[in-house]
Amino acid sequence: MPVIQARSAGFCYGVRRAVELAEKTAQESGSCVMLGSIIHNANVVARLERLGARQVDSPDAVRPGDTVIIRSHGETRQVLERLEAMGARCVNATCPNVLHIQHIVSRAGQAGRMPLVIGEPHHPEVMGAASWWDGTLVFPGPEELERWLLEDPARRDLPLTAVAQTTCVRSIWESSKKILKKLCTNAELFDTICDATHRRQSEAAEIASRVDVMVVVGDRKSANTKHLTEICRELCPRVYQIEGAEELTPDLFIGCSLAGLTAGASTPAGIIKEVYTTMSEEIKNNEIKEESFEELLDKSFKTLNTGEKVTGIVTAVGPTEVQVDLGCKQAGYIAVDELSADPNVKPEDVVKVGDEIETYIIRVNDVEGYAMLSKKRLDAVKVWEDIEEARENKTTLEGKVTEENKGGIVVNVKGVRVFVPASQSGQPRGADLSEMIGQTVSLRITEVNRARRRVVGSIRAVQYEARQAAQAAIWESIEVGKHYTGTVKSMTSYGVFVDIGGVDGMVHISELSWSRIKNPAEVVSVGDTLDVYVISFDPEKHKISLGVKDHSCNPWDTFMNSYKVGDVANVRIVKLMTFGAFAEVVPGVDGLIHISQIADRRIEKPGDVLSEGQMVDAKITAVDEEKQKISLSIRALLNDEPAEDEE
Repeated sequence: MPVIQARSAGFCYGVRRAVELAEKTAQESGSCVMLGSIIHNANVVARLERLGARQVDSPDAVRPGDTVIIRSHGETRQVLERLEAMGARCVNATCPNVLHIQHIVSRAGQAGRMPLVIGEPHHPEVMGAASWWDGTLVFPGPEELERWLLEDPARRDLPLTAVAQTTCVRSIWESSKKILKKLCTNAELFDTICDATHRRQSEAAEIASRVDVMVVVGDRKSANTKHLTEICRELCPRVYQIEGAEELTPDLFIGCSLAGLTAGASTPAGIIKEVYTTMSEEIKNNEIKEESFEELLDKSFKTLNTGEKVTGIVTAVGPTEVQVDLGCKQAGYIAVDELSADPNVKPEDVVKVGDEIETYIIRVNDVEGYAMLSKKRLDAVKVWEDIEEARENKTTLEGKVTEENKGGIVVNVKGVRVFVPASQSGQPRGADLSEMIGQTVSLRITEVNRARRRVVGSIRAVQYEARQAAQAAIWESIEVGKHYTGTVKSMTSYGVFVDIGGVDGMVHISELSWSRIKNPAEVVSVGDTLDVYVISFDPEKHKISLGVKDHSCNPWDTFMNSYKVGDVANVRIVKLMTFGAFAEVVPGVDGLIHISQIADRRIEKPGDVLSEGQMVDAKITAVDEEKQKISLSIRALLNDEPAEDEE
């Protein structure tokens, strides 16, 4: 492959969220306003304008009552307050990571600390973050920060809180951190560089170090695209930043055998794909042009030797053999029994005319001008080469579990037996491994001994990486109120832990049910599937608080619609106390029967008359709507009975 494309290239979560919000708002309202570029990409902005989202560069152009989309970079506090005063309806498409920085700056200022932002002073994200506390200082890099600290020694003892622009180059932030730790006595440091940005920059650097030409795609206004270009230029001699495929020309790839491609967070997938296709074509065309006449002449005099590997083009497929053009004077033939290890396979199912095929030379007959070839033998060798290469490159392979033996299982990978120890099977200790037979699994090759035909693999290693990737995806997209379908992993007396896709969150016992429960086991079990939503989360401590109760169906509303003071309800005793008993009136709503209202005589304790779980009739004597409290009385009904009989 002449072009290596970065997997992280293109839209990040924050950009994708902003574009989707803008599209939805434009479609629903028919006409809305984008205050500044929703993202730094002219193609996306133009498409949104066609949907009815017009762009303005100043709040002065916003009319009262307009629907205004706040861009992904965020906006200054002063602008937001002005829009609110105008009566504009704001749709906040600010990236959650940017909002996090704004909250840190605001909290630091309120706590009497001085906020510092490491980033580009005139970037809208940085300007917006700094506006959330008057006196916030912005430094482009470590040099300016160190100069400011050294100008006045008293500044080193100030309570400082430092954050980074989400697209800040990692090396700039790390250098700034070292200076603050070295010179300051009271500095808080928050690493607010977006995880997606860090991955994109790291992957771009890795690719740039391997290729002849590096292409970075993105709008020239985009800060993260500019940083990608700067990083790549430190590692690759030929780096080009473009906005689209139309900027690519053949001369950019002269002498290039391998090129790299990455893109900024605001670059649509369609533009990346178009650039990738154009790059591949240009490199291929240059390679064809560079092939000299002498090289073509040498091919015509190429000699074949038994045991060599050769590549050719299939020119004919028959019932007993396949004919191959090897680019020399000899014709190549593959007997049907040398085509595949499967004796029942048909030649036309393996190859077709025009296919490029790699084979072993079994025998050469120069007199009659032909060579007998074998694809089957080469395939067997290539499988082992693929297995060894997979071990070196830590590539994930797939195979089918064929048997269980002492100490583990055997997985068939491309015809090779791979032993997976029980400890690497991904199953709990003591699990029945025979249940895995017939399953297709992904595994990593950890040991290869070709001489002894021994291969060892690990399923657990692949599962671990998958969990890490899933966790990163969860933390990148998590937000308060977002719903997940999770599985109950474990239970404690105070709640349950739910796996929402690689990350565990805690549902407190009070969030499991509207009804009063003593133990989570009353309503859930380990392994149950729950629909949960995020109540709060702390990315720094990696803690997530989840809820299960549907707050749109409040039991108190059900009670208020069904009962009033003076009504009689059949209630269930749920808890006995020294001063009375709590009874469930409707699921999720309890009332108190004071000890004086349990019987028409004096009793020592509620347990003398009542027991938990007992159903009794009680009269509703008082309702406190503000505090959502209910008073009940059994005694009132007992006192009523004589009067009714007398009447």
